[in-house]
Amino acid sequence: MHLDPRDRVLLQQVQDDFPLDPRPYRVLGEILGMPEREVMGRLTDLSRRGVIRHIAPILEPGSLGIRASTLVAMRVPEERMHEVAAIVNEYDGVSHNYRRDGDYNLWFTIAAADEEELSKTLGEIGRRSMIPSRDVLNLPVVRRFKLDVRFRFLEEEDDDGRGR
Repeated sequence: MHLDPRDRVLLQQVQDDFPLDPRPYRVLGEILGMPEREVMGRLTDLSRRGVIRHIAPILEPGSLGIRASTLVAMRVPEERMHEVAAIVNEYDGVSHNYRRDGDYNLWFTIAAADEEELSKTLGEIGRRSMIPSRDVLNLPVVRRFKLDVRFRFLEEEDDDGRGR
């Protein structure tokens, strides 16, 4: 996918130092020498083209009072997938869920203030969804790894427009 130089510099700035300001796109424009409207239009276009999925902060769970989290995999009958996913989505602690191929076909992450609250919520999801405990894998966080994943958008391009 071709990205023009202004898209590249914008994406790099959004990744590296997104402004904490009531009008962040105006500030980005000031930094990059673009009008606020252009910044917003470019980001909208990049989103529409699938280059970016969304812009969101990455928060430190402990600073928000979250002391327990887990990844859950469930074996859900195909005909109940939407129903069970809707139940899971009702809980504030669920950050996302997704369908996967294989026996365990519904996966979600959930966080809570402590292990007791997490256990209570998982029990409630199990009861409400009527998925037997033998069809639920609870994969709690044992050790947290923080990776700083950044994509390089300012590399040189070959003659065909692809980065090297």
